Amino acid sequence: MLKLGKIIAITILLSWVSAIKANERGPVTNLPIPRFVSMKVNEGFVRRGPSKLHRIDWVYKHRNTPLMITGEYEHWRRVQDVDGQGGWMHFRLLSGTRTVVFKSAKSPVKRRNYEGADIVFFAEKGVIGNLDECNLSWCKVFVNKKKGWVSKSHIWGVFENELRN
Repeated sequence: MLKLGKIIAITILLSWVSAIKANERGPVTNLPIPRFVSMKVNEGFVRRGPSKLHRIDWVYKHRNTPLMITGEYEHWRRVQDVDGQGGWMHFRLLSGTRTVVFKSAKSPVKRRNYEGADIVFFAEKGVIGNLDECNLSWCKVFVNKKKGWVSKSHIWGVFENELRN
């Protein structure tokens, strides 16, 4: 019985911590943390710390690359990419425009937002698309003047439970 009580207590504590984290706000912008953004520029340096004095660890080379902001410090944002890599970028390199990157080798993009819908095209791993609307399972994306719906499981740059109109 004592063991069951501990399990229940731990479960409640973890739920409480998750709820607090879900409502976390950035100390600089007061925007939600984490949140998704994209690169505004063709090349952006990712530094080990929040200043130009810190070493450059990564160089992102694609405009519109989706990134997740996980922290803020003055004019710097801690970012993470689809592979979990990241560091600190200056806020001027980032845009609020939402994009996604395809995770699967060959992701079907469909005419409608259900499994049996016709396939409009396939997107390969690493392709970047502009994010439009999302329901619980599907998102509408635009890739090189083509549009369609993709299962959230095939993309990175949107939260699992995120809804967009």
